[in-house]
Amino acid sequence: MCGRFAQYQGMADYLRELNSEQEVIGGCDNLPLERYNVAPNTTVQLLHAEGGGLTIAAVRWGWAPHWAKKGKKPAPINARVETVASGKFFRQIWQHRALVAADGWYEWVKDASDPQHKQPYFIRLRDGGPMFFAAIGQLPHADSEVSEDYGFVILTTDAQGAIRDIHDRRPVVLPADLAREWIDPNTTAQRAEQIVRELGLQSEAFEWYQVGKAVGNVKNTGPALIAPLDSGKSPDRL
Repeated sequence: MCGRFAQYQGMADYLRELNSEQEVIGGCDNLPLERYNVAPNTTVQLLHAEGGGLTIAAVRWGWAPHWAKKGKKPAPINARVETVASGKFFRQIWQHRALVAADGWYEWVKDASDPQHKQPYFIRLRDGGPMFFAAIGQLPHADSEVSEDYGFVILTTDAQGAIRDIHDRRPVVLPADLAREWIDPNTTAQRAEQIVRELGLQSEAFEWYQVGKAVGNVKNTGPALIAPLDSGKSPDRL
């Protein structure tokens, strides 16, 4: 996963898809977020469970433990699902589970004949509906003050199938029922690991198509970024 995604619907739309019986602490409106080019190290609306309900929080995309912040490398934005539960880097936040509601993500494919040329693709669910990325992080409480320590990473897995032609990694995308279970505080660490390692949506659930290169500039935004480059061509599917 290269590190850009779209989150343009309103939070009430995502919550409707999630179909959770938990109350949203603080409530929410349904103003469209209209973010078609979400980039690392920006704040992102995500969902996590707190106090018997769901909290919507704006959290920075990217996190590193305090002992890893001395170098000049940017904080990781993704974590490999194969090692996230056992490695020491993310041990501190493994129990703090969240969901990133999204409408799709971008990948760039190199041209074999011209390595300098990279073609962006937009990847979404075949039915065009909202999706939920599994995430973990150092997350704020509903009444927390802003802190630079807060942040999150998206879990990624082996792409598998034909989608590997686009990229060998992709985000762990959970169907609504497993998304609810993922953030449920009563879900054990062992069950949570099983959910993200074995039960996420498979590559057959997605379709993808070429989009314009404007998405490569984080300053560009708007719905034109997800428009098919060739409107006469059907999206690729497995």
